[in-house]
Amino acid sequence: MVANYRYTKVLALAAGLVMSWLPATSTIAQQAAPQPFTLSDSNPGAEVGGSTNGIFALSNIAGRDRRGNICVGFADSAPNHVMVLQQNFDSLTLQVNSGGSDTTLLVQGPDDSMIRCGEDTDRRNPDAQIQDQNWAAGTYRIWVGSHNQGQRHSYSLSVKP
Repeated sequence: MVANYRYTKVLALAAGLVMSWLPATSTIAQQAAPQPFTLSDSNPGAEVGGSTNGIFALSNIAGRDRRGNICVGFADSAPNHVMVLQQNFDSLTLQVNSGGSDTTLLVQGPDDSMIRCGEDTDRRNPDAQIQDQNWAAGTYRIWVGSHNQGQRHSYSLSVKP
């Protein structure tokens, strides 16, 4: 009887701790959600900032993109940015500027099967870039990562036609 009482007390304490922890974690998740930015004919470009700091391999989202480029790097499991295109764009360039750190990019959207990946702009600039055509209207999730796991780099991301 004493053992059952202790067991019930421990369960009640554990349940109380879990219930008090859940609202805190959902608040943190809500605060971490990226603010979307929107592109349109009247607003065809944007610049946003952030920092890399992930241990999630981007290859878990896609091993290769629609052109066969390998998706490399590490980021958070949630996207860094959300881009909304109000209409189709013939071409877009996404360029990371981290001051020359080795960054990577993965863009998913407007559906889960459309993936675009990018890394070094050129041999002298290890910042990531994606230049591509045929961007359909819709919502895109953007991950900015680092080439090596857990590296933290501040960056700005510019998007323009």
